[in-house]
Amino acid sequence: MLLPDHSYVKAESLEECLKTLRETGEKAKVIAGGTDVIFNMRLKLFQPEVAVSIRGLKDLLQVEELDDGSVRIGAACRLADLIDHPLAGGRYPAFRQSLEAVASTHIRNMGTLGGNICLETRCWYTNNSDQWREGLQGCYKTDSELCHVIKSSTKCHAINNSDTPPALIALGATLTLQKEGAKREVPIAEFYRADGVDFSVLGPGEIVTHVTIPPVSDRQVFIKITPRKGMDFSLGAVAARCDGEGEQISNIIIVLGSLVTAPVVLDKPAQVVLEAGLTDDAIEKAADLVRDELGEVSNLYGRSIYKRQIAIVLVKRALTQLREQ
Repeated sequence: MLLPDHSYVKAESLEECLKTLRETGEKAKVIAGGTDVIFNMRLKLFQPEVAVSIRGLKDLLQVEELDDGSVRIGAACRLADLIDHPLAGGRYPAFRQSLEAVASTHIRNMGTLGGNICLETRCWYTNNSDQWREGLQGCYKTDSELCHVIKSSTKCHAINNSDTPPALIALGATLTLQKEGAKREVPIAEFYRADGVDFSVLGPGEIVTHVTIPPVSDRQVFIKITPRKGMDFSLGAVAARCDGEGEQISNIIIVLGSLVTAPVVLDKPAQVVLEAGLTDDAIEKAADLVRDELGEVSNLYGRSIYKRQIAIVLVKRALTQLREQ
């Protein structure tokens, strides 16, 4: 499949990138590693007139410790480089596990942290050739008022299949979003929307420039289930973090990913184990609440009943592993 016609701009600075995005508006698409964007351009899901490359921008490649002990990571850092970095994967075990879970070695060698955070939502009706989509009369992601997954739905149910966001949410990370003349900080837990089309809070001309992770306890875990290890997108993932020792815990957070349109923070299951501790009974009770917390689950990439069971198993495994740490 050939790429659609477009012009290419290699930004020499962050300022040039943001200026180009302001001038070109919706006609432009940012490319860093390109592992997702280029593929979607070949499928004609993305047809930008201008591709703006931020690959290698020094402003977005830094990993540094701030005065308060937080770690600030540039969005253009390659996933592979962060796995063994002492301030990234070396400091945050769940983050490291999520980085190692992304696709294959060659994808991690090209893909960037910002790209994984902004990964386009996926649907087996949409992520196919344009000839395939024409036979289905379009959908919400292709400018039609229809969802092939849930026919009666008034929104898109494409899935957020990114691996690092659940871990970063569990770690309390904050994103720096920047456009020409403006910058803002957004907790990554508030970055995603439950809509497969408009799936993030990024505005026109705005990009993710940095990720900041606060100092937290190393009692944390990330688990991912895939059909084939090291290759496939996730069928389901979980990240969890807590303070305390043994069964006695505090400040616990549990996050599910790759099951619906956005990562899901499980409040009720977390409250159960926060009050009762990480006992076998409490873990079972917490897992029983997952179905309700997860909400509506589609049949994308697996039957909904199977995906709900995956979610329950993931939560049990995560809480059990936290207890053992």
